[in-house]
Amino acid sequence: MSLQRLVEQLLPVGTPYGEPSAADASVRLPLPPRTRKSAILALITDEEQPCLLFTERATTLRAHAGQISFPGGRIDPSDRDAEEAALREAREEIALDPRRVSVLGRLPATPLIRAFNATVVVGAWDGRQELVPSPAEVAQILCYPVERLASAEVRASAPHPRGEGPAFVLEDMVIWGFTAHLTDRILELGGWSREWDRRKVIRVPERFMREGRPRPS
Repeated sequence: MSLQRLVEQLLPVGTPYGEPSAADASVRLPLPPRTRKSAILALITDEEQPCLLFTERATTLRAHAGQISFPGGRIDPSDRDAEEAALREAREEIALDPRRVSVLGRLPATPLIRAFNATVVVGAWDGRQELVPSPAEVAQILCYPVERLASAEVRASAPHPRGEGPAFVLEDMVIWGFTAHLTDRILELGGWSREWDRRKVIRVPERFMREGRPRPS
């Protein structure tokens, strides 16, 4: 497997997503309340059998507690751009050294990416650094081979508030929602996608659907 095909499909660093297209307007996906611009890092190893990195979010978080996600968060005023924000968040969440990451580009926008007001930064690394999860944000770090993620055996569909979308079932872990959408897009752009049974619908376990701890009044 090679990352070259994926790289060829990405937007150059710094490319703005621009105005929503007609296709975006036809999909009714309301922004979550008070959504601010965010940056997400999709980190993939640059090796013959690449792996994609995920985190299991801590159960104490206020939003999306316990879900499987990519590192990322809000873009701060001090961040020069989305790339710097994504790398900063990854450093804070899993102690990733940004010097080890080669930024490949930005994932092209989709209606769901626009709905979440997110910029998805794709980066490559050698996978050799020992990563350390921040207990306040990350329960554990997960790395799955792209070949396995593309396998029909782990693919499924799952209902969520904005309709039905892709899901990935890996032992006792379920990737669904926005992260599954991004994973599916990466597989497609990288030329790794395979046919799978979209009629196979799973029920997402409640542990991956927690709302998180309540905000203080």
